[in-house]
Amino acid sequence: MQRGDRKQNGHKPRRDIYQEVTNRILELLETGVAPWRQPIKRSANGDGMPKSLSTGKNYRGINVFLLAMTSWAHGYESDYWATFNQVTKQQGKVKKGEKSTLVVFWKQAATKDKESGEEITIPVLRHYNVFNAEQCEGVEAPDQNADGGDAEPFKPIEEADRIVTSYPGGPLVMHTGSAAMYLPKTDTVRIAAPERFETRESYYATLFHELSHSTGHKSRLNRGFDEAPAPFGSPDYSKEELVAEMGSAFLCASAGISPPTIEQSAAYIDGWQKKLKDDKKLVVQAAGQGQRAADHILGATFDEPALK
Repeated sequence: MQRGDRKQNGHKPRRDIYQEVTNRILELLETGVAPWRQPIKRSANGDGMPKSLSTGKNYRGINVFLLAMTSWAHGYESDYWATFNQVTKQQGKVKKGEKSTLVVFWKQAATKDKESGEEITIPVLRHYNVFNAEQCEGVEAPDQNADGGDAEPFKPIEEADRIVTSYPGGPLVMHTGSAAMYLPKTDTVRIAAPERFETRESYYATLFHELSHSTGHKSRLNRGFDEAPAPFGSPDYSKEELVAEMGSAFLCASAGISPPTIEQSAAYIDGWQKKLKDDKKLVVQAAGQGQRAADHILGATFDEPALK
C-alpha cells in the first residue's frame, strides 16, 4: 500500500511521515532555529587543546589546528602528543602502522649578515612529527586515566535499535573515539560509544546521519562521493550533508524519537543551507534523496515517486 493512499475500506489514509518532517523543518527554517550543538561529551579530563606529552604545555598557532583536525578525523580521545623519541624515552612504542602528524615551529638560527658580516639570528621554520598518545603503547597520558564516573548504562531505544540492526547489507559500525563519521573507502561508520552522548535520542540521530551517508556508497544508491569525495565546504559536500540530515530526521520519525531531534536537525540543515545561498528548494530536493536513503535503510520500497 502506498503512503498517501486515499481512504479505503473505512480506514484513515496512512500519514506521510516524511512529508510531515520536511514541512516541520521548513517551518523551523522560516522562524529561526537554535545553533546546532555537538552531542558527544568529551572525556572528563580533556579540554580539547592539543598538548605536549613531555612538557604538558599547549601547542600554539597553526599546530592547534593541525593536531585538533587530526584528532577529529581519527576520533582520538587524548589531547596529548609526543615524538617518536619521546615515546621511546618513556619505554613506550608507536603502534605498528600508525602515521605521524606534522608539527611546525620557529627556531632562531645563527648566521652572518650578507652585507655587514655581523653575527645575527634569524627565525627559521622547522618541523617534526608527533603521534597521539592513543597511537602508542606503554605510555600513559594524563587524560587517559579519565574516570567515567557513575554514568548510567546505556539503554537502547528498541525501535531505533531495530532500524540499525536491520539495515540490509549496511556498513560496519565501530564504536570508537570521540567523533562520528562515515568512511566510504572502507564502508565503515565510526561513532563514539553511546554512553558519550548527551541523550539516547542524540546518539541515534547521529548514527542515523552517518548511516544515511552510507547509502550513497556505490554498492547501494551510488551518489558518487566514494569515487570522488567532495571537498569540505563545497556545494556538493553541503548537499550531501543535507541529504544525510534529512535521512536522519526521517529515520528518527520512523523510530518515534522525532520531537527531541527535529529542532537540532533543522538547525544543522540551516547551517549548510546558508552556505548554498538559502535555497529553500534545496531542502525539498535533499528531502527526496533523504527519503530514498531512509527507505533503503528500512528495507522499504514504495511505488510513488520520491520527492525530487
